[in-house]
Amino acid sequence: MPKKKTNKATKKRCHVTGTGKVLATRAGKSHLLSSMSRKRKRNLRGTAVLGNKEQAKTVKSLLQS
Repeated sequence: MPKKKTNKATKKRCHVTGTGKVLATRAGKSHLLSSMSRKRKRNLRGTAVLGNKEQAKTVKSLLQS
């Protein structure tokens, strides 16, 4: 059986911590930013933990190489 390939699009957007949590970049910071408040743009910075266990499981399976 061939090796499972890593999904490169997922690898660019998410990563798994040492404890197994999945961190992903937040959506909504690419365009139309002038209509957003400073507070909203500031809160979209950084990464967020995927809270849904089903999503986290899917991402982990895509990241397995």
